Amino acid sequence: MSLYETLRHLADSYGLVVIFALYLLLCGWHFLPRARAGVEEAKHSIFKDDDDG
Repeated sequence: MSLYETLRHLADSYGLVVIFALYLLLCGWHFLPRARAGVEEAKHSIFKDDDDG
């Protein structure tokens, strides 16, 4: 078995699992209690330079 076939097998079998786990981790990161301040800041950042007049 060549190196290419070995790497291809690993990418086909475990690559999808790793990418899906990374996706869940990054999506879930925003729901952690310690991330609340950053989420609030990002949520209101588009209104930072707004003038009400």
